Amino acid sequence: MQQNTEFDYIVVGAGSAGCVLAGRLSEDPSVRVLLLEAGPPDRSIWIHLPIGYGKTMWSDAYNWRFETDPQPTMNGRRIYWPRGRTLGGSSSINGLIYIRGQREDYDRWADLGNSGWSYNEVLPYFIRSECNQLGAGPFHGGAGPLKVSNIGSQHELIEAFIAGAKQNGVPRNEDFNGAVQEGAGYYQLNTDKGWRFSAAKAYLKGARGRPNLCIETGAFASGLIMEGRRAVGVRYRQDGVIKSARCSAEVLLAAGAIQSPQLLQLSGIGAGTLLQRHGIPVVLDAPGVGENLQDHLQIRLSYECARPITTNDQLNSWFGQFKIGLQWLLFRTGPLAVGINQGGCFMRALPQESVTPDIQFHVATLSADMAGGKVHPYSGFTLSVCQLRPESRGHIRIRSNDPFAPPEMQPNYLSTELDCRTAVAAVKAARAIAQSEAMQPYVKREVKPGPQLDSDEQLLEFCRNNGATIFHPSGTCKMGTDAMAVLDERLRVRGAAGLRVVDCSAMPTLVSGNTNAPAIMMAEKAVDMIREDAVRG
Repeated sequence: MQQNTEFDYIVVGAGSAGCVLAGRLSEDPSVRVLLLEAGPPDRSIWIHLPIGYGKTMWSDAYNWRFETDPQPTMNGRRIYWPRGRTLGGSSSINGLIYIRGQREDYDRWADLGNSGWSYNEVLPYFIRSECNQLGAGPFHGGAGPLKVSNIGSQHELIEAFIAGAKQNGVPRNEDFNGAVQEGAGYYQLNTDKGWRFSAAKAYLKGARGRPNLCIETGAFASGLIMEGRRAVGVRYRQDGVIKSARCSAEVLLAAGAIQSPQLLQLSGIGAGTLLQRHGIPVVLDAPGVGENLQDHLQIRLSYECARPITTNDQLNSWFGQFKIGLQWLLFRTGPLAVGINQGGCFMRALPQESVTPDIQFHVATLSADMAGGKVHPYSGFTLSVCQLRPESRGHIRIRSNDPFAPPEMQPNYLSTELDCRTAVAAVKAARAIAQSEAMQPYVKREVKPGPQLDSDEQLLEFCRNNGATIFHPSGTCKMGTDAMAVLDERLRVRGAAGLRVVDCSAMPTLVSGNTNAPAIMMAEKAVDMIREDAVRG
């Protein structure tokens, strides 16, 4: 085993949160920071080109390519779970959408005993992180490191969807991250001048030359070094060699909702019975580690378009490919610059039961059998819809003491009555918009589910047979005050010292929207807490 120089902080995982932690903490030249990333550097053109999402979605080099265990509630299917494996983590391979969630999400966190996490208290951290094309204002920042841009031009298919939503009682919304989330409109993206703007680009690009920041790629963390219940370092494998690094202040886990709990369990922090089963000495019996797993289940309705105006048409011809390539080269606009989903909608599928939107749409001007798959040979578009606040809970648990083996991943989708009813209502809401007067000129036929599936029972079975992740696993090291809470409100591991978890696993409940922006916010807030606690000693 090789031992490296001692640091003040070791950040495990260079995903969205890890990049923020390393970039911000190393702003202080007196602080020594080590950032460990299991994947390679983010050098591929497919990472930086927004449309490259379709390539990185299946990349062995930049994607962990996880699969869940067979899901009894999904007719025994394994669900593909892509997760980023490079600098920037999932912000380097995701769909680029910038969404924060609802005010009520964060107020609920505070109500669960997490002081400091109400919406009014986290909003300044969203603002601090942003350099939004909308400019500075009550809801947005104009000088932060993370670029947030409007989609440059309108698309007639998206406009028809927005009009169709309005005909179903859902208003147009020009800013989902403003005063009100409810409505239909265009997403903002983490792009700048036609390029992806990942967390690595935002927080590491200007920090890489700092002498007090060491970034190690290809460094697979295999366990924490514990002295009693205090974390003092990390073991990792790099170039086939097991190495170790020590820190004097804190280890900051930012490996995500799958691998942060896995690393804790491998290090003796978790449910005692689970650890003993795999021959791991129990350092801290923490039964909540790996539990409380939540994710957004995506139901994709695909349509054949009556007009040849879709991205399918462009990608399925050499001339179309040449045209969109030239559009990007000359103007940094067009399909190559905006990725997959342009339009969105937040609405209430069960209006009698939900005060705020309970479902979200991702509207794509293309169609394929699954996200990132080969587009269909006909003109097509997709209405993808998910339940925002699922009740279903699952878990992440190690299968053995092998740090390089994927853990058990069991999200338990559609395991509650509310989740089943919401999924069916979401499909009906999507169909209602597709059947609106505004959308009818564009709908040639519904490909999936298909008109032959009409009853609630048939639609629920369709959801079980076709539902997939929309890439938001969260909650597996939740902060809170109950017996299953892993972290306190300052993201410190309860019962341990020198150890925090700063990523989506810390969420007590899943936010009502995409999780990348909240992960960045959480890390921005964590930096302030880390600095405050260091001063207090």
